[in-house]
Amino acid sequence: MLARIIGIILPVFSIIALGWLYARRAKPDLGWVNRINIAVLAPALIFSALASKEFDLTANVPLIAGGIGVVLGSGLLAWPFARLLRQDYRTWMPPMMFNNCGNMGLPLAYLSFGQVGLSAMVTLFTISNLVHFTLGVHIVNRHAAFWPVFRNPMVVATFMGFAFALGRPPAPDWLMLAIKMVGDASIPLMLISLGARLADARWDEWHLGVVGGLVCPLTGLALAGLLVPILGLDPAQQGLLILFGCLPPAVLNFMVAEQYGQEPGKVASIVLVGNMMSVLFVPLGLSLALR
Repeated sequence: MLARIIGIILPVFSIIALGWLYARRAKPDLGWVNRINIAVLAPALIFSALASKEFDLTANVPLIAGGIGVVLGSGLLAWPFARLLRQDYRTWMPPMMFNNCGNMGLPLAYLSFGQVGLSAMVTLFTISNLVHFTLGVHIVNRHAAFWPVFRNPMVVATFMGFAFALGRPPAPDWLMLAIKMVGDASIPLMLISLGARLADARWDEWHLGVVGGLVCPLTGLALAGLLVPILGLDPAQQGLLILFGCLPPAVLNFMVAEQYGQEPGKVASIVLVGNMMSVLFVPLGLSLALR
C-alpha cells in the first residue's frame, strides 16, 4: 500500500515542484497560459471525460450527490470556525468549501483509479465549479450577477458533456480523439501552474493559512466518511469521494476574492499554505481511499 501511495503522489508533487522551480528562476507571466487552460484545455478535458464511453452518468449520480454534500457541508462546518477566529465568513467559507479537485484531484484520481476514476473526478470538478461560480461567488459578493456563469467555457463544456453522456449521439472518432488530446494537456499544465503559484506564497497571514490547511481537508474527510454509507457508493466511488474530501483549498478561491476585493491577501495565504500542507493530507486520504 505504501509503495502504491508513493507511486501516485510522487508524479503529482514532482510536477508541482517543477513549476515552483521554474517560477523561482524565470519569474514567468503565466496569465496567458492560465487563460488558455481555462478557455480551451480544461473545457476539452471536461467534455472528453464526460462524453467518453467509459463514463456512466446514471451510475455516478450518488457520487455527484456526495460531492455536493461535501461542498455544502464544509461550508456549514466552516461557519463556526469563522466566528471563533473572528474572520469575515465571506473570506473564510469559500476556501473551506471549494477544494483543489482540478489541479490536484484530477491527476490523483487518474493515477489511483485510471480513466474511469478520471471521468468521475471530472464530474466532481465540474459540479464543484458550477456551485463555486454561483453560490460561492454570491457568498463573496451578494450583488454578483448570476447569468455570466453560463458563458464560462468550462460550464458550457459540462452541459455538453452531460448531454453526450445521456444521449450518446454519433461522433467521428477522429474528432473525439482530437478533443481528448487537447484536454490531456490540461492536467500537467494545471500542476505546473499550481507550483508557480506556490512560488509566490504569501506569509502575511500564515497562522490563518495553517488553520485553513487543517480545517479544509479534515472537514472534507469527515463529511465523505459520513456520506459513503448513506449513499451506498461502490468501492471505487467511495475512494473517489474520500480523495475529493482530503484535498486542499482551490487556487480559484484567490482569483474570486481578488476579483471582488474580498481580502485577497488572507485568501492567498489560506490557499497557498493549505496546498503546502497537502503533503500530509493527500497520503492520508489515499490510504483511506485505496483500502
